[in-house]
Amino acid sequence: MPRPPCCRRVSGKPIASVFRPAGIPACKVEHVTVTLDEFEALRLADTENLYQEAAAVRMRVSRATFGRILEAAHRKIADALVHGKLLKIEGGPVHQDVDPAFSCPHCSAMSSGKRTCPHCEPDEGARKGRKT
Repeated sequence: MPRPPCCRRVSGKPIASVFRPAGIPACKVEHVTVTLDEFEALRLADTENLYQEAAAVRMRVSRATFGRILEAAHRKIADALVHGKLLKIEGGPVHQDVDPAFSCPHCSAMSSGKRTCPHCEPDEGARKGRKT
């Protein structure tokens, strides 16, 4: 028996949760459901252009798991576009971040509470010439 999926971190919900082909009533069209974690994987990889390793850290999953989530999302969205299906974005094993952690655009290091990179930006004491 496979183990249950752990909660994946997402930074928010989509602006619109349903997309349908124009000119076809919603009741007469098949639908495909993309989960919120699949939507988040698409957002991180295709919109924010993060590498899978950095995106996996943001979602708090392994890189391999992130790859599988992203592949499932691409497959479902392609199916909806090619076959003219209604696309719903909902559900999935997710935990929504209230204040998502900062991810450095240079080295992809994560820090919470601060908006500076712990690796690329020197700390306050070092900038002022004090020993830490």
